[in-house]
Amino acid sequence: MNSPKMKISAKPSQSLSIKIPKVLTLTLGLIIMIVVYVILPQEYTESARIMLAFLALSVFYWTFEPIPIGLTALILLVFMLVFGVVSTEVVYSGFASPAIFLIIGGMMLARAVNDTPLAERIAYIFLAKWGGTAKGLLASILVIPQIQSFFIPAAAVRTALLLPVALMSLDTIGERGKGNLTKLILLGVAFGSTISGTAVMTAAIGNILTVELLKEFLEIKITYLQWFFYTFPIWIALIPIAWYVLLKSFPLTDEEKNFPHVKKEIENKLADLGKVNNEEKRCIGILLLIVALWFTEPWHGLHPSVPALIGVVLMTLPGIGCTKWDHIIKINFDTVLLMGVTLSLGYAFNKSGAATLVGKSLSTEWIIDLLRSPVLAVITILVLTQILHIAVANVSTAVVTLIPIFIGLATQAGADAVLICLTASLACLHGYILVVEATPNIIVHSSGRIQQKEFFIPGVKLTIWMSIITLVTAVTWWNWVGLL
Repeated sequence: MNSPKMKISAKPSQSLSIKIPKVLTLTLGLIIMIVVYVILPQEYTESARIMLAFLALSVFYWTFEPIPIGLTALILLVFMLVFGVVSTEVVYSGFASPAIFLIIGGMMLARAVNDTPLAERIAYIFLAKWGGTAKGLLASILVIPQIQSFFIPAAAVRTALLLPVALMSLDTIGERGKGNLTKLILLGVAFGSTISGTAVMTAAIGNILTVELLKEFLEIKITYLQWFFYTFPIWIALIPIAWYVLLKSFPLTDEEKNFPHVKKEIENKLADLGKVNNEEKRCIGILLLIVALWFTEPWHGLHPSVPALIGVVLMTLPGIGCTKWDHIIKINFDTVLLMGVTLSLGYAFNKSGAATLVGKSLSTEWIIDLLRSPVLAVITILVLTQILHIAVANVSTAVVTLIPIFIGLATQAGADAVLICLTASLACLHGYILVVEATPNIIVHSSGRIQQKEFFIPGVKLTIWMSIITLVTAVTWWNWVGLL
């Protein structure tokens, strides 16, 4: 594979095998867009029909990815501008949202942390203690991203940092690390990274989008601390349940359950890192400051993006920070475009009247009656969102599509929009069944060591458990704190 001749000879067949399906997928997406526009009722306004057609295109392209997600976002932005479904100001408004700067700040912070051995050290500390058994290794893999979620506000980055450590552990185990143990650990990386976005508002794009849409449409502000306060019981419960579900889904032989040499290998790697250096100490101090500012938002009133940007400045200041500016600015601009356009889609979806029209078509008497009862509302939204999220696989698209609709339905039913939108947001986040339902699933699947079929059974089980836990939390914790 290192031979230039082999590289050249492999290139034409590779491009041919990829280009044809992409062209077909791109064409099919445009056909779906046109069909949706044509079949929508004529009583719908022109702008609403166009907006719904664009939304169908976005769902299709972001699910099958015939082109990069950032390019899809840019195409949708151009379409909205050219066809004038809403004003230019509304189309660009997503990029003016503080949430954009929170995402940018979060990605830059992740780069800064990655420039130190801190994230690697945290992983090795857990694995050195519990990595000698299958149960301990899985528990470590599930817990590590939960800690990372407080200071790495991007599930993709958390997964990308953890996956190589998990693969290294499996390679160290050797032959015993193949088969069910590989499935167990890699699904632990995917599911653990997804769960880590539950209680920390800044740890998942869907959370941030939900908060921004509630603020935009209803002028309801949910703080970092409030989000954590409402959701931490679900977060805490899901970690041991995911551990149990995975162990039961992939039974191991006695030989596969213990591998003390892995623990020794990890201890050696931890020793190689040496003592915590000055850059790590400064990094830890800045991260603690950021998290403290996030938790104290009700007292100082700063949007979560502000502490993130303060952290970015501190991380790069000479003598104070732990990295250089030219390192920290190398972020994934695709994510920035995706976030900005999905917010703009949400705003345009509402302003064009499309959200109202879809809401009216869903506002049957029985659905409205269900939403009037808080407990039945939670059940209804969980079921509807889980079903719709399989169709609208991309989390960002699912949130900006469903939240405006659910806000409208909640208003008609006289129900608590925060309760309904929080439930829907959590259901959108926890995508375990399909690879395309969550970014951690996609990253783990890209390792080539696990297939879609391995996700299905444990994914269905964990989805059911997540729904049960959310319902139990609603009738107990949310009821006690006044949310239900």
